Amino acid sequence: MSIATSATRLRSVGKLIPSNTTLLVCDIQERFRPLIHKMETVIQTSKFMTSVANELKIPIVVTQQYTKVFGPTIAEALDISEIGSKMVLFDKKKFSMLTDDVSSHISSLNRTSFLLVGIEAHVCLQQTCLDLLELGHEVHIIADGVSSQQPYDREMALRRMENCGAYLTTAQSAAFMLLGSAEHENFKAVSGLVKDHMVLRNEFNE
Repeated sequence: MSIATSATRLRSVGKLIPSNTTLLVCDIQERFRPLIHKMETVIQTSKFMTSVANELKIPIVVTQQYTKVFGPTIAEALDISEIGSKMVLFDKKKFSMLTDDVSSHISSLNRTSFLLVGIEAHVCLQQTCLDLLELGHEVHIIADGVSSQQPYDREMALRRMENCGAYLTTAQSAAFMLLGSAEHENFKAVSGLVKDHMVLRNEFNE
């Protein structure tokens, strides 16, 4: 086997495997609800992704930016039954999610692939993405689950994150890649979540 062929085979293409994946939910808080472009789509996509993660036993990390000022995470954005077990919530003032506490927690999970949903795309989400990439992790941005107050800021952030090495994907694409096969034991449950999410997403896109 040539060196070039070996390198090609070893090159990461961003495949998602539940046992190596963590979902990060960034600052989807009540204070921001009326301010963010297509916020309801972000909320519903976050709820969908947390539900998929729970079905597939994927750890979830949730952050809140200065909770005292900006309020709690929007309840509809999470499968709140899992808070305290598979889902861990952290308060922060740093823009990036990678505070000392969060960094310590995700290190303990021993996973190298991260799914990101949340706001704002060009501030907290982008800084989180760049920090993770700098550490050598794979980052998958759920495009229908991230936004900013201004669409232009969101667009520029997505371009920058992709140019730096993040993978852009959608909630539905990520869910089916995590399943890998219709023979997966959780296929029926996850495909049901996909159908429900598609109805909601179509409503918001009308």
